[in-house]
Amino acid sequence: MTIDWVNFTPWSALAGGALIGLAAALFVMLNGRIAGISGLLASLLERNAEGRGEKALFLLGILLAPLLWLIAGEWPQMEFQTNWLGLLIAGVLVGVGTRYGAGCTSGHGVCGISRLSARSIVATLAFMAAGFATVFVIRHLVGA
Repeated sequence: MTIDWVNFTPWSALAGGALIGLAAALFVMLNGRIAGISGLLASLLERNAEGRGEKALFLLGILLAPLLWLIAGEWPQMEFQTNWLGLLIAGVLVGVGTRYGAGCTSGHGVCGISRLSARSIVATLAFMAAGFATVFVIRHLVGA
């Protein structure tokens, strides 16, 4: 692995991580709820779920944040090394995994680990290992 030092942008990554942590901390301190995106989205689909307004606003903020990035600069270059079918299959697998694992990277990885939740630490280790294994299989065994 080599690092493209010309395009390496650690400061924007650090700022983004800090903002994610701050948003998650504020959400739990002000609302008493974990900022697990899959859980927030699932509860918006329930008829009698409480706190739907703040959950909807939190998710809306996530959707609007990239537009705010345009004020600061250009969109980062993105490159997908698969077709739309591959992206669709990956999205379905992530969705199934979040339901099966009772949470997603934001709920377990950001919020759960920061609370030292053993369940979240195990879940995060499991989905990270699955991600590493998937990349290894696709890149080195399948050759895609």
